[in-house]
Amino acid sequence: MRTVILKGVGVALPVLALAACQEHAEAPLPPRPVLTATVAPRTAETFGPFAGSIEPRYQTQAGFRIAGRMVARDVFVGDLVAKGTRLAALDPVVPQFALTRARADVADAEAQLANAGATESRQRTLFEGGNVTQAQLDTAVANRDTAAARLSQARAALQKAEDELGYATLKADFDGVVTAWSAEVGQVVSAGQAVVTVARPDIREAVVDIPDALMGDVKPGVTFTVTLQAAPGITAQGRVREIGPLADAATRTRRVRMTLVDPPEAFRLGTTVTVALERPIAPQVTLPATALLERDGRSAVWVVTAAGTPDGRATVALRPVTVIGRDGASVTLADGLKAGERVAVAGAHSLEDGQAVRLPPSPL
Repeated sequence: MRTVILKGVGVALPVLALAACQEHAEAPLPPRPVLTATVAPRTAETFGPFAGSIEPRYQTQAGFRIAGRMVARDVFVGDLVAKGTRLAALDPVVPQFALTRARADVADAEAQLANAGATESRQRTLFEGGNVTQAQLDTAVANRDTAAARLSQARAALQKAEDELGYATLKADFDGVVTAWSAEVGQVVSAGQAVVTVARPDIREAVVDIPDALMGDVKPGVTFTVTLQAAPGITAQGRVREIGPLADAATRTRRVRMTLVDPPEAFRLGTTVTVALERPIAPQVTLPATALLERDGRSAVWVVTAAGTPDGRATVALRPVTVIGRDGASVTLADGLKAGERVAVAGAHSLEDGQAVRLPPSPL
C-alpha cells in the first residue's frame, strides 16, 4: 500500500510543475505607464518684444528771435494750442523805443529827400537858363540820389523795428500740444534760446531701442505689432520709418522709429508700449530633452500609438527625428513628427520597440 502511494506522488509532481510553467509563460507583462507630450508644431516665431514709448514725429523747441526779459507765459505743459496762439511774451519797451526811433529816421529822410529834390529842380532850371554850371547841377542830382538812398535805408530800418516788436511775442506755428517749458517769467533769455516745446499729436510714432546684434531683421517698411503695456488688448500697427545709423556706445542698441497706422486714441504721447514682429518659419516642434534618444550618432523619439482600448493601453515605436536646436531642458526638432502625435517624454532609454504602455488620463 505504501508503494502505490509513492508512485502516485511521483507521477503527479511532474504534471503540476509543467502546468505551472505554462501558466507563467502565458501571463502577459503589465503595460508600463509613460508620460507623454502632444506634438504641436510652430509655424511662426515672435521677434521681440521690445519696450518703447509713443513720441511725436514733429516737435519744435520754440524761442524768441530777439533777446529780452520774459514777462508773460500764457500756456502750460499739456495745453492744446492752435496755430497763431500766443505762448509767451518779452518786455516790449525796448523794441517800442527802437520802433519810435526808426519812424523818426524815416520822417527825417523823407524831409531830406524833399529838400534835395527841390534843390535839384531849381538847379536844373538855372542850368537851362545858363546861370549855373554843369558841375553845380551834377552836385544837386547827387544830393537828391543820396537822400533817396537814405530814405530807403530808413524805411528798411523801420520794417526791422516793426518785425522785432512782433518778435517780442512768441506764437505757435502749428496746432499742437505743449510738452515742455525751458524758461519762466522774469528770466532774461537770449535770441534763439529754447523756451517752450510744442509737439504735433496727430502724427505719432513708436520709438524703441533694439540691440544692434538683432538689427539684421529690422528694415524700413517692416510692420511691427505695437501693444500698450497698460492695456495689452489695445494694439496698432507700426511701420519702420527710420533706423539709427549708429549704435549707442553704452547700451549697444539702435533707435528705431515706427510710424503708427491709424492708432487708437489710447496711444497718447509718452505712453509705454511693447513692439513685436510675428514672422513665419519652417514647422518646428519643441519637446523636453528627456524625450530624445540618441544611439550611434542618430536621434529618435518614442511615438506612442494608442490602441483605443478602454484601459488606455498603447505601444511605442521608435521614430528618427532631426534636431535643430537645444536649449537646456528642451530640444527643437525640424521634422519626423506630425501634429497631434504623442511622444514619450520620460524613460526613453528603458523602452523597447513595440512595448505596451499605459497612457495617463491626459497628455502633458
